[in-house]
Amino acid sequence: MCGIVGHLGPQNSVETVLEGLKRLEYRGYDSAGVSFVDEHNELCVFKKSGKLENLKRILEGKNLVARSCIGHTRWATHGEVNDTNSHPHSNDKIAMVHNGIIENATTLKRELIEKGIKFHSETDSEVFLALLSDQVSQDVPFKQAIINSFHRITGNSAFVILNSETSEIYAIKRGAPLVCGINETSSEGLVSSDPYALAGMVHKLYFPEDDVLCHLSAANKNLLNFYELDGTKTRRYMSKTPDISATASDKGDYDHFMLKEIHEQPELIRSLTQYYFAGEGESALQDVANLRPERVHISACGTAFYAGLMIKDFLEQYNQIPTVAEIASEFRYKNPLIKSGEMGLFVSQSGETADTLAAQELCTEKGLDTISIVNVEGSTLYRNCNHNLIIRAGVEIGVASTKAFTQQVLTGRLLSYALSGDLNNPERRVALASQFNLLAERVDYLLAQEEKIKAIAKEIYERKGYFYTGRGMYFPIALEGALKLKEIAYVHAEGYASGELKHGPIALIDSEMVNVAIVGPELYDKTVSNIQEIRARKGIILTIGPKGDTDLEEISDFYISLDFSDLGDLGPLYVNVVNQMLAYYIALYKGTDIDKPRNLAKSVTVE
Repeated sequence: MCGIVGHLGPQNSVETVLEGLKRLEYRGYDSAGVSFVDEHNELCVFKKSGKLENLKRILEGKNLVARSCIGHTRWATHGEVNDTNSHPHSNDKIAMVHNGIIENATTLKRELIEKGIKFHSETDSEVFLALLSDQVSQDVPFKQAIINSFHRITGNSAFVILNSETSEIYAIKRGAPLVCGINETSSEGLVSSDPYALAGMVHKLYFPEDDVLCHLSAANKNLLNFYELDGTKTRRYMSKTPDISATASDKGDYDHFMLKEIHEQPELIRSLTQYYFAGEGESALQDVANLRPERVHISACGTAFYAGLMIKDFLEQYNQIPTVAEIASEFRYKNPLIKSGEMGLFVSQSGETADTLAAQELCTEKGLDTISIVNVEGSTLYRNCNHNLIIRAGVEIGVASTKAFTQQVLTGRLLSYALSGDLNNPERRVALASQFNLLAERVDYLLAQEEKIKAIAKEIYERKGYFYTGRGMYFPIALEGALKLKEIAYVHAEGYASGELKHGPIALIDSEMVNVAIVGPELYDKTVSNIQEIRARKGIILTIGPKGDTDLEEISDFYISLDFSDLGDLGPLYVNVVNQMLAYYIALYKGTDIDKPRNLAKSVTVE
C-alpha cells in the first residue's frame, strides 16, 4: 500500500528519496511527502496530496542540500485525502512515516489528548509520533523512546523515523514490509517498504524480522545496526544480494507497463522451465517432493486466489490430495478445520499481503508445514514459510497482475509434479517441460495477433456489462478475466461457471450485455448449450474457442480461435492471455489510467 523510502549518506538525500518514491508509484497512492535535515540542521517537511509531480513542483527552485531524508507515498486509510493527512508527520525535531494501521489508535489518542497533546491530522499514524514525542519530552533516550512507543501500539505497521538532532534514521515493523540496504562504496544507507525502490543503489539488502529496530547512522561503524526491543544487538534479519534491475521501470516501446508485462510472458515461461528443470530451482522442487500432506489448504487474495483455484485442480487431479482453496481474509477468521499432517499453501506476488500472512501464521500455529508460491525472495511470506517456490516473474509494475498469474499457476503445476514422485522420471520430466515450452510458443503466436483482439475491444467497449463464463479448469479463468476488466476499465464484469447462468445471472442478459464465453476441450457440448441460452436472450457473444470450429463461430458475434492441441491442462493459461489483452484494450478505449487504476494498490499490506 503506502510507499516508504529513507536515505542517509553523502549523496543528496532528497533526490535519492524522490527517485525511490517514483519507483513506488506503481503501488497506488494519493499523496506524497518528504522530510529532511537541511544544511542548517533544520527539519524541513514538504508534502502534497495527489501525484508525486505535485510534490516535485513545490520543491522546484529550492536548494535542497540534505544528508538524511525520509519520504512517503500515502494510500489513505484513516482520514480523507488532503495535504494535512499526508506523510511525513512531524514536530520541531522528529519526522516519521508509517505504513499499516494502528488498531488501538482511538484509545491511545484519547489518552494522549487528556495529557494535553494536540493532534493536527485525522490519521492513526500521528498517534505514533505523539507517543514518541511524549517519551522524548520525558528525557527518555531516543532509541528507547521508539521501543517504548512501539510497545504501545497494536496492528501491523512499519515506521521510519528521522531524528533531526542527529540526522539518524530508525525503522521498525510488525507484520508489514520493510527492507534496508547498504552501499559500502559510497557509505550510503537506505530503507524502504519495497526492495525495488533500492534497485541499483545498494550492494546488500537486509530484511529485518518483526520487532527488530533498524538504526541508520553515520556514527555507526557499520552504518546500519539492528537491535532487539530490549536494546541488545541482533542478527534477526535475512541478507541477500540484490537481483532487481532499476531498468524494470522502463516501458521500452510499450505504452503501458501492463502491455509490456503481457508480452514478457513467453520468455518468462521459458525461463521458469529452465530454472526448475535444469537450474537452481531443482533443489526447491526436491525440497517439497518428500512432503506427503493428507490435505492442502490454499489461501490467497485476488488474482493469486484464482491461481490457487487452478492449483487446487492440479493437486486433486494429479496427486489425489483433497484440497481446499479459500480467500485469505475469510480463512483467517473462520476457525478453519485444520490439523497436523495437513499443509498450507500460500500464493502471493509481493509476499507482503496482510491477510495471506495472517493465514500462514494461523497454519504455522496449528503445526502445519507451509509452502509459499511467491515472486519476491526475502519477502515476509518467503521468510515465514517452511518451503518456497519462486515464480520468477520479475518486477511487476502494472497494478493489475498479468505475468505473475501465469507464473503462479505454472509454479503450482510444478509443485504438483514434485509431489507426484516423478522428479526422477525422465519421460515425465521431458513431457512437462515440452508442454511448458509449447505454451510459450502458442502465447508468442497469440501476441502477434493482438490487432484482432484490439479490433473486437473497439466494437464492445461501450456495452453496459460483461459476463465471463467457463467450465472446469476454465472457470477460474472466467473469474480472473472479469477481475482484470473491472480493475482497469471500471466496468461491471462477473465471472461464472457456465452452468450457473440459468440459476440467476441470466436475468441480466439483454442486447447490451456481452458474454465472453470460454470454450475449452472439456465439457464442450454443455458449454455450447450455455452460449445458446445467452444467444436466445439477445446477449452479445464473444467466444474464445477451438481453432477451426465453424459451428461455434457461426453462433458467435465475435470469435477468437485458439489451438489447444497438446496443451492439456495449460490451455486455460493460453485463454487467459486473450482475457488480459481484451481488458487492456477495452480500458485503452475508455481512457482509464491502466497501470495505476483508481483506488487500487499493488501490495495490500492492511486488512
